[in-house]
Amino acid sequence: MNHKQKKTLILVNLGGPRTKDEIEVFLTDLFTDPFVFDLPLPEFVRLPLARFIAKKRTPKVTKIYESMGFGGGSPLVAETEKQAKSLEKLLNTKSSIQWTVKVAMTCGFPHIREPEFGKPGPDTIYLPLYPQYSRSTVLSTLNHLEKKFKECPVGSGGFIPSFASDSEFHQITARFISEFFTGLLRKEDFLHFPKEKPAIHWKESDLVFSAHGVPMRLIRKGDRYMQEIESSVLGITNELRKLGYQGNAHISYQSKVGPAKWTEPSSLSMIESLSKEGKSILVYPISFVSDHLETLEEIGEQFKTLALESGAKSFTRIPALGIYPPFMEFLVKKVTQGDTLIRHCQCKEMGGESLSTCRFK
Repeated sequence: MNHKQKKTLILVNLGGPRTKDEIEVFLTDLFTDPFVFDLPLPEFVRLPLARFIAKKRTPKVTKIYESMGFGGGSPLVAETEKQAKSLEKLLNTKSSIQWTVKVAMTCGFPHIREPEFGKPGPDTIYLPLYPQYSRSTVLSTLNHLEKKFKECPVGSGGFIPSFASDSEFHQITARFISEFFTGLLRKEDFLHFPKEKPAIHWKESDLVFSAHGVPMRLIRKGDRYMQEIESSVLGITNELRKLGYQGNAHISYQSKVGPAKWTEPSSLSMIESLSKEGKSILVYPISFVSDHLETLEEIGEQFKTLALESGAKSFTRIPALGIYPPFMEFLVKKVTQGDTLIRHCQCKEMGGESLSTCRFK
């Protein structure tokens, strides 16, 4: 009897509280991560401070999640699970291999540290759902895996690199934006999708590519995140031009926390400035592929309110890619190619440092 080869794909995302009860746990995981909450402090000071901040922010964050309408939690885990189901179906359709696709988070649940998520290699592949490399996302994921398995997975055949500079990703994203405005997307596949096709001249509107911000301290350590964002935006904008887009494209950064200097310009200042000029504003979440708090609440509600109160002609939130079929097909290609061609330390090149167990040292 012939038995199918079995493989597991693990989709990695930052995470989000599924319920109200998980909010403090999620925030504690977030702020205790040394690649996210990166401060020049000894660990015996940094960790208690991180836990204190998480506890202090919990009531405020709880109110925000309550306002979103997802039962007091975030839809990110559920949205990532939808992507997992879509990819599992595609992989099993296109391959003689029997695939199982799971979801793991670096903050909250289901946490990447859990024993059900096996060692990266040819049969267990980790795919971080971050288009752009950053210390706070990709390097953080690698650090979790190194702690768990005592080796960095880059080059093992079990880790998929970021894809911000991939021309096919640029083409797919441009097509997605175009299809959103021409009414070709399946409304039921997206959260908070507009009931009617936006009645604007989108090809002449100002398009803001809003990325999650990071502290400049990370950039100074060698994080190439800003270059990754710029590469994505340049490629997507060039593809949009081919589809007739004639407006101005902008890059901005959202979700700043604390007093430290973060990547700029801020999305809030960008939105306000364009609004005061009476622009029609479109916002696309360039660093996210799943809708959640930052896209639905921050962009969809806070930015929209600011824009309309500041004089914008119109404001339109473009959803994240979600289970958009061409994007799912693109990820399937990435998974089947793997990372076996990597022969150097991407962590050093893209994040500014190698992990202790790097196989390329």
